[in-house]
Amino acid sequence: MISAPPNPEKSKILIVDDHPIFCLGMSELINEESDLVVCGSADTVGKAWAAIRNLNPDLVIVDISLKKSSGIDLVKEIHNDRSDLPVLVLSMHDESLYAERALLSGARGYIMKQEATKSVVHAIRTVLSGKIYASEEIKEKMLMRKIAPRDIKDPSPLDKLTTRELEVFRLLGAGLSTKEISGRLNIAMKTVGTYRERIKEKLELKHATELVQFAVHWAKDS
Repeated sequence: MISAPPNPEKSKILIVDDHPIFCLGMSELINEESDLVVCGSADTVGKAWAAIRNLNPDLVIVDISLKKSSGIDLVKEIHNDRSDLPVLVLSMHDESLYAERALLSGARGYIMKQEATKSVVHAIRTVLSGKIYASEEIKEKMLMRKIAPRDIKDPSPLDKLTTRELEVFRLLGAGLSTKEISGRLNIAMKTVGTYRERIKEKLELKHATELVQFAVHWAKDS
């Protein structure tokens, strides 16, 4: 975990991401701002909670994919236990599938890593000011889902999946076996098998081979 000396005049940012080079680059970018400072970083949920307790950040940036956990789960935990602590989700995953899930889980903003260098500072300040940061497309989709759900056109079949099912599907697409997914998500192999069956049913796939092929194809295109 990296950390910086506290400065009462700056908003403290904690980065939760398991890619050290990305954390370093993001820290350098944020630390260039006169009103922001990265107070620390963590690569697991356990280390994230230790950092939250010890460093008392003003905002937490969370990646969706973490070691042995899902960033969405951490977002939910923070929202339930520290509702006063805003979370900005920063991820490589397509916002069309993950942004709404992250916001509904308690995040105050969602930004894709591809846009981070040009938008993350603005996103941080937006969230710190008490507002929601998300693309106009996502905001409109969430609003339409509330006021006119039948008017949403051509929904992705993956919208049928729960957040955990989508995580299992993503890891299948990345080439992980049932055993590897079990270890990554810290759940039983039998539970992974149950999720696989549910995913097949929801996506109307007949065989395990079809499921894996669909997941791999989706991973390449996303």
